[in-house]
Amino acid sequence: MRFFSALFLGFFFMINTGWENDFEQAQQKALAENKFILLNFSGSDWCIPCIRIKKEIFETESFKSFADNNLVLVNADFPRLKKNQLSKDQQQKNNKLADRYNSQGSFPLTLLLSADGKIVKQWEGFPEISTEQFLVQIKNILDAGK
Repeated sequence: MRFFSALFLGFFFMINTGWENDFEQAQQKALAENKFILLNFSGSDWCIPCIRIKKEIFETESFKSFADNNLVLVNADFPRLKKNQLSKDQQQKNNKLADRYNSQGSFPLTLLLSADGKIVKQWEGFPEISTEQFLVQIKNILDAGK
């Protein structure tokens, strides 16, 4: 019974993460809600810094709370293990995003974008700062844009 409860909760949290995987839909949402986009390029099953940024920054309560109110989140994942492979459609969408924003193939690469898709700030690799410092950097940019 515990196994099924854990499985259900894991599935629920995977669905309810707040991260989009369709950039065009996310951009429409950002435009409609007057929000910035945080785009993260990750290798979820092979890139240790990608796994760290997800766990140490993106999964914290302070980040989730801030992002819910201020950002549209987009994840472009590039897993390597066969069991984690994306659909061909999703892989094409992620490749298109990489061509536009991550032509060097950096992982992780996190970009703060205006709703119209212009890069405002980028973090290459794991940002060696706390979640709070990461959020302060974003807040300063959002406040400057008001």
